[in-house]
Amino acid sequence: MPDTITLTTEEYQDLIDARDHALAMREVAAGTMPTLTHDEALAYFEAPTPLAFWRKHRGHSQGALAALLQISQPYLAQIEAGKRVGDVNLYAKIAKVLKVRIEDLVNDPEPQETSLSEGH
Repeated sequence: MPDTITLTTEEYQDLIDARDHALAMREVAAGTMPTLTHDEALAYFEAPTPLAFWRKHRGHSQGALAALLQISQPYLAQIEAGKRVGDVNLYAKIAKVLKVRIEDLVNDPEPQETSLSEGH
């Protein structure tokens, strides 16, 4: 019989978080993950969406980025304001132009509580 380990959901998530942290620190040390200054971090948190921050941080106007993406500036403005959601292909294009990951362009969804017990 193979050896097994049983973890709670919280313990498992802690392991995933520790792994992600270690990977991120390796990327920062290697210079492959962008870092932000204190003022840039404040601007990130003050921006209406991560997309709005990264567009400005990379020096693109809405009009210029929209033209590169072949979409209208009003559509991009609505996405940046969080009023519309683009499809994954659009986010892939934006990420490529802005040199970030798709995950860096969207707000983290609120974690949903899940029940692992039957009947819930």
